[in-house]
Order: sequence, then structure tokens, then C-alpha cells
Amino acid sequence: MRVMHVITRMIVGGAQENTLFNCLDLQRDFGDDVVLVTGPTDGPEGRLLEQGRGGALEIEIIPELIRSIRPLTDRAAYRQLRLRIRNWRPDVVHTHSAKGGFLGRLAAWHEQVQAVIHTVHGAPFHPYQSFVARRLFRDCERFAAKRCHAMISVADAMTDLMVDAGVASRDKFTTIYSGMDIEPFLAARQARDAARAEFGLADDDLVVGKVARLFRLKGHEDLVRAATETVRRHPRVRFLLVGDGTLRPAIEDQVRRAGLERHFVFAGLVPPERVPYCMAAMDLLVHTSLREGLARTLPQALLTGIPVISYDIDGAREVCLDGRTGVLVPPRDIPALVAALDRLCGDAAGREAMGEAGRALCRERFPHRLMTRRIRELYERVLGDSGRAVARVAGKKGLN
Repeated sequence: MRVMHVITRMIVGGAQENTLFNCLDLQRDFGDDVVLVTGPTDGPEGRLLEQGRGGALEIEIIPELIRSIRPLTDRAAYRQLRLRIRNWRPDVVHTHSAKGGFLGRLAAWHEQVQAVIHTVHGAPFHPYQSFVARRLFRDCERFAAKRCHAMISVADAMTDLMVDAGVASRDKFTTIYSGMDIEPFLAARQARDAARAEFGLADDDLVVGKVARLFRLKGHEDLVRAATETVRRHPRVRFLLVGDGTLRPAIEDQVRRAGLERHFVFAGLVPPERVPYCMAAMDLLVHTSLREGLARTLPQALLTGIPVISYDIDGAREVCLDGRTGVLVPPRDIPALVAALDRLCGDAAGREAMGEAGRALCRERFPHRLMTRRIRELYERVLGDSGRAVARVAGKKGLN
């Protein structure tokens, strides 16, 4: 096949890692011709394609394909997408992210690509937006959904959300979990002592980790609020925050004002291949984001063998099985978050059992080559349907 992936920017993030694995797997495992079309990668999140991670993958940059809404620039990006599709002639156009998904689907549909696929990594509309913004993004998704053949959800919860919002009917969606390289996480605990030494953590410290950009809606401020009571009950608790972003100064100031500097370690931005090493230092992971499709950090922690505490949002409950692989907490419920931290910090045997149950669950669901095989089966199914549709139309024309 000839497959074109379209995404707005290749920052260090879950949707971007998913896309890169899919591109490289299609080339290696199926011999497909693949091109990745993306916009410029700016911002503090880091660049995923640095240090040769793209291998021999063909990459095309469209400077006008940016994240923010700018009608004139967006129109230029749309024209460039149509031109590249027309020249490259893909069998499949597979889009990701809100802007890349909207413009990419429109361009591919108008160029009559046989298989137009979109992955929903996370809904672009959510309760924390203004009413006007939420309505606009929902209507855009409804419009774009009519201009693709199939949609992939990274969690069943994403399908439910999109169907309930009237974006598309349920039969248009297929759940395919976002794959990753699971082996480094399965082996990560071997680096526990070295990782703890690097971050200044003692062997008997109880390390609670969080892996997320320090951005709005990631919930770091909730974790700091819960930390005050947690430290009072468990003095050996240390919090290891992996990630960086615009809110780092504010979070560091909140930690100082709470008198918790000794209990927080800011690891900063790390490349994806360092995440298993960072998780090796942790005893459990907490995820307090307020919106996420299915955060990769949850299965990554479980693959490492540590349990998770997560806000009960979007797809979290599909891997954080309450009482079995971790603890689910209502969003923004600080007393419940404190209680969950208290429960796992005080139960070493329970942490071990939950971590092992999570490891068994996630090693079956999240290998990236499994993800790619299922995605390619979807391509084949859509192309088969499109081919039959073309044949039917041709047959009817021949009878007239």
C-alpha cells in the first residue's frame, strides 16, 4: 500500500509516538510505502523526530500546518495537503490530531482517496472549554466525520464520547489501543537502584511518580495539594515529576509555599526512551489529568510492574481496574486522592499484586506491532469496501 499519515506536529507525546510506530511498522512488517506529513514542531514539549528516530521514513513538512486556528494559514495548509495527496497518490490517508484530522480528512476526501481513516487520540471538545469553543469543535468533528471512511478510537471511552456527542454512528469506530515498545518497560525494574541514585532518592523512600507535561489540565496542582496530607501520614514519601512545560514555575512555587521542597523532585523533560528508566525509580504512579484519551503513562507504569492511581476520566478505567491494577479517583476530589495515596503507600504487598496484574493485562494489549497489524487490517477492509463500491458504480454506468 501507499499510506500517508497526517499530523499537526511531532512533539514528544502519545499521539505522536503512536503515529511514528505505525509508520515504521508499516514499512518494516508490510513493505508499504509510507510518508508522514506534519507541521513545524515548536514548543517546550520536545521534538520526537530528533536523533534519527524517524529512521528512513519519508517526512514532509508543511509550514502552514500549525496547531492554532488561523483561517488564512489554514486555507494554505489545506491547499498544500491536497497538492501533496494529488502528487503522491496514496491508497490510504490516515489523520491524527484536531487540526491535522480536520484539514487532512477534507483534503483526502476531495481528492477521492479510497481509504480515509482518522484516529481519535482524545476528543478536541471537553467540559473545560467555553461553550462556544466546545460547540465549534464538536461541529467540526461532525463535519469531518462525514468525510472519512472509518475512525479509530484509542479507548472504548473515546467511542462512547464521540457517539454521545453525535459525531458519528458507533459502527464507524474501531477501538485499537495505542501501541508502544513494551520491552523496555518490562525490563525497567533492573535499573531501580541506578535511577534512584541519579534522582537523589534513597532505597527506603516511597516514590510516587507522575509523567506528564506541566501544562493546564494535567492536574499537577491537585497532586501538590494532596501531597501535604500524604507526607504527614507517610514521611518517607517523595514525588518524582517527569516532564516540563509552561506551568513549571507555578508548580515549583506551589511546592515551596507548601513547604514540600524536600519531597518533590523535578526531573524535567526526558526523551521517550528515558521514561522506562524514570519509572524504574517509582513505587507507584499517579495520573491526575482532567482529560486524556487513554494516557500512555498508565499502561507504561503497569508494564513496569507498579500500580496506578488515576482520575476516572476517559479511557483510564480500561487499564486502571479499580482494586485490581490500581485505584480510580473522581476528578478533582482531593480527599479521595489523599485516601488512595494513603492506601497504596501503606500496602507494599497490595502494590506488588496490582503491579503484576497490570503487567499481565498490558503486555497483551499494547505491543505496537499488534496495534499496526490491526490498523492495517482496517485499511484492507476499507479498501475492499471502496473497491466494491467503485465496481458497483462502474457496473451501473455500464448498464445505462
